[in-house]
Amino acid sequence: MDKDELKKELFLNNKNGWESVDESKRKEIFEFSKDYIDFLNSVKTEREAVTFIENLLVTNGFKNINSVTELKVNDKVFFVNREKSIYAAIIGKDITSGINIIGSHIDSPRLDLKPNPIYEDSGFAYFKTHYYGGIKKYQWTSIPLAIHGIIVKSDGTKINISIGEKNEDPILTITDLLPHLAMDQMQKKMSEGINGEDLNLLIGNIPYDKDNDGSLVKLNILKLLNDKYGIKEIDFTSSELEAVPAFRAKSLGLDESMVAGYGQDDRVCAYTSLRALLDINNPEKTSICIFADKEEIGSVGNTGMYSRSFDTFVSIILNKLGINTPNLIDIIFNKSMMLSADVDGALDPIYASVSEKNNASFLGHGIHMNKYTGSRGKSGASDANAEYVAKVRNIFETNNVSYQISELGKVDVGGGGTIAYILANKGIDVIDCGVPVLSMHSPYEVTSKFDIYEAYKGYKAFLNWR
Repeated sequence: MDKDELKKELFLNNKNGWESVDESKRKEIFEFSKDYIDFLNSVKTEREAVTFIENLLVTNGFKNINSVTELKVNDKVFFVNREKSIYAAIIGKDITSGINIIGSHIDSPRLDLKPNPIYEDSGFAYFKTHYYGGIKKYQWTSIPLAIHGIIVKSDGTKINISIGEKNEDPILTITDLLPHLAMDQMQKKMSEGINGEDLNLLIGNIPYDKDNDGSLVKLNILKLLNDKYGIKEIDFTSSELEAVPAFRAKSLGLDESMVAGYGQDDRVCAYTSLRALLDINNPEKTSICIFADKEEIGSVGNTGMYSRSFDTFVSIILNKLGINTPNLIDIIFNKSMMLSADVDGALDPIYASVSEKNNASFLGHGIHMNKYTGSRGKSGASDANAEYVAKVRNIFETNNVSYQISELGKVDVGGGGTIAYILANKGIDVIDCGVPVLSMHSPYEVTSKFDIYEAYKGYKAFLNWR
């Protein structure tokens, strides 16, 4: 065997997936990505994601598990947790042999309005915000922002809010300092150039009347909100309002090979895993998709993965199958396997110094697998065992899924985490597996359409695995 043949046989083949795409597959990839872009433009918050997912599940024959008295093989059910996370399952032949689980999250970095957000200063009305998740604060100034969320009045009346998405809607923004006067600001570290308390949304400038009385711009804004939504200032204290980019997700590049849009961490994995679940029939093993909240702030709270809500869902399934016994759920978890469907920071040639090229993920090279995440000395990682990595490789290779093995950046540069370790703590075999992303956690993230489609294929193959 000559050296070229030997290299082909022995070297890791990590190449651009587009090289093997014919016109028929290209059309299939682009069509799938068009639906994904529509999803991104319909869903800007975790609540909107749950509504979208629930509606699609119902359309495809899934039932709310609370409406079902008993379960049997091939039944399709879901469980909604406080309108902010959702789990969906197709019942397999023998759930006691273990579950195939794909877990993504549907929250994304953003700006939350404070409980008492509205104030006036020098003839301008503002909303005060508190940023959610890891952001670069300077990226959120001087861009169009929309408000999404709910206001719940003390009598329980719930008001849905969406301002800034329609063509006829006004948008909001956070102002920045003009460069002519920004000498001191530009001498600061990037992390200090914009203070968190200065991320204030500009919302108005017209006073209620011509009197010289104070807070008349604020009064005018409150009057407008009262006329449209019937709310008072105190109602903000029981609200969940999020400022998100008003940008539309679109195809990126002259070749339209990529997708640019807000919230792709981690809604790209949520959408592809949802589509995978909808497209499988009669799986041998029980297949479950998790769409979790609060991952960006540590998976805490009763809608995050640290809560026992997912365990409750599985316990209800066992109850309605009529087979539940003490510790059965623990036994099942120890026989289960999972893909923690979360994104990875792809190598960006402009910032290549933070990546170790032999172990970086690349756009257009397929779905990524991270054996471990964490930071520095693998702190906070679940670190999948070699046997399980081999099993997932076999699933992908058997089903012709393009994949790559990666880690998040150089060892001492930083790091990150996912929900993987939380499920691993239950005894489940878990590995991180998702879509590489450029500009992660920014208001406008970038993914490859090839990788998006390969994620769908990989998740579908995994859920169908015996």
